Amino acid sequence: MSAIPFPRVSAALAVAAFSALPALAQAGSGTIASGSSKGLSWTASHALVGVGSTGTASLPGDPSYWPAYPRDGGVVGLVTQISPTLAGSCTGTLLADRVSVLTAAHCVSEGAGTPGPIGTTVFFQPEGGLSTTASIFASTEVTRIEASQWFVRGGYTGQVLDQNDIAVIRLSAPAPDWVPSYDFDTTGAGLLGSNFDVAGYGRLGSGATGSTQVTGRLRSGDNRYDFRWGDADFGGFFTGGFFGTADIGWSIVSDFDNGSATNDAGCRLAAALGLGGGDKFCNTGLGSTESGVAQGDSGGPNFIGGTITAVNSYIVSFENLGDVDAALNSSFGEFSGYVPTYLHAEFIRASMVPEPGTWMMLVAGLSGVAFVARRRRPAPR
Repeated sequence: MSAIPFPRVSAALAVAAFSALPALAQAGSGTIASGSSKGLSWTASHALVGVGSTGTASLPGDPSYWPAYPRDGGVVGLVTQISPTLAGSCTGTLLADRVSVLTAAHCVSEGAGTPGPIGTTVFFQPEGGLSTTASIFASTEVTRIEASQWFVRGGYTGQVLDQNDIAVIRLSAPAPDWVPSYDFDTTGAGLLGSNFDVAGYGRLGSGATGSTQVTGRLRSGDNRYDFRWGDADFGGFFTGGFFGTADIGWSIVSDFDNGSATNDAGCRLAAALGLGGGDKFCNTGLGSTESGVAQGDSGGPNFIGGTITAVNSYIVSFENLGDVDAALNSSFGEFSGYVPTYLHAEFIRASMVPEPGTWMMLVAGLSGVAFVARRRRPAPR
C-alpha cells in the first residue's frame, strides 16, 4: 500500500519520551537533564496531552484528540527490551517501503556506536483501529512484528537535546496490507511558523495537570513550529553548550499554550533574552486542539499534509518562564522539541529497503563481487 494523504493540515502534539511499561522499571533512556546557565534555569526530558483531557485507562477523554482511521493507522507502538527485566515503550511511523519504521534514536540506543537493545516489537493497529480506551500493548487484536535491525543516526550522543535523535527500525516481515504508510519531508521548506498534526501512544492527561495517566492509547493533536535553537534571533545563545555538547541548532520547538499570555513560554523566553515579541515568539495557541508532548510519544510523527515532517524528541521547561506548575510534566508552558526529517533525509533513505529495481541491481552487483572472490581463492593443497 502506498502512502496515503492526510485530509487535514492542522497542527501537532509534540511528544517526546521513552515510557517504561507498568510492570517493569523505568527505562534508563527516560533521561532527565537540568542546568542553570546565563541566568536561565531549565529541565529537559525524553519523556499527547491536550488542553482538555486526553483520557484515562477507562475514560476516552475529549474526542478532539481521538485518532481517525485509516489515516492514523500507520502510527505504531514500540516496545524495546533493554535487558531481560527492563523494557520501555515509544511511538513510530511506517515508511513507504513497508518494512521500515521511523522513530527517535533514544528509543533504541544510548548513543551511536553503543550496544543495541535485546529486541524491539512493533505493534500495528487492527483494520479500523482499536477502542479509544484499549492499550495497543495489551490488546489481542493487534499485529506484532519483531525488528530485525536498528539503524541509529551517526553523531547521536544520547543526550536529551540532540538534533541527531532519529532512527529507523527494520521489520522482520512486511507490515499488514491494511496499514497505511507515509512519505517524509526532504526539503524543510516553510516549516517554521507552520501548523502540524501529530499522533502518539504516550501518557494521557491535560495541560492543566500534566501527563498523569496510562500509555498505549493513540491520540492526535495540534501545535505550531515556533523556532529552532539555532535561530539567528538568539545570536548563538543556545548553541554554545547551553544544553550540553550535542548539536541542537536545527532542532525545532513548539510551546504548549492555554490561551493565556502568562503561560506563553515562547514569549516569556524571548522577553527574558531581551528580544522583541511578534507572532514568531508571542502567540497563545490553537485553542482546544493544542497539544504538548508526553512520556511514551517519543519517536512519533509530525505531519503536514500527510507527510512526516519531524520526529518527537524531548520536552523542556524553563520553570518560571511560563510553566504553569514549574515542573517538567507536559503541562502548559513547556516546550516540545522535534528532529526534522529533511535534516536526515539521506540517512533515512539509506536505512530503508531499496525499490525493487534498485534492489535487483544491488543483488546482481553483490553476486559479481562474490564470484570474483571465489576465483581469487587459492587452490587447496
